[in-house]
Amino acid sequence: MSTESKTDFLFFFPITTRWMDNDMFGHVNNINYYSYFDTVVNQFLIEQAGFNPMTSTQIGFIVKSSCNYISSVAYPEKLIGAFRVDRLGKSSVDYSVGIFKQDQDTASAVGCLTHVFVDRETQKPTPIQGKMREAMMSAMVNA
Repeated sequence: MSTESKTDFLFFFPITTRWMDNDMFGHVNNINYYSYFDTVVNQFLIEQAGFNPMTSTQIGFIVKSSCNYISSVAYPEKLIGAFRVDRLGKSSVDYSVGIFKQDQDTASAVGCLTHVFVDRETQKPTPIQGKMREAMMSAMVNA
């Protein structure tokens, strides 16, 4: 398994762990990582791409996701969610989201997610254009 470092990402967002994130083994339960990924992706889209979850005519559906767990994290640790775009297609995009302990450069977990953007009304795939495409291109490490 390859190791991801902060230098492999371009955008960073703070993540606050919560008491309820820990499971009976004393670390963040695996399901919470997907919530972190979703928060980081949407924070990027809102802040960088002008996305409004309630009114944008184009919305994204997650069609594929996976997570590589590397080392555990636990409440009350402060985390950093790191974001990048790995591939940008006509209506789909592949993201990677790294979860880092605040003072570490090696990821504790890395999620890979694919969004397909669709028209809000018809739910049919629609091309990613304008500010959304520009923001995604700015997040590509190998652009």
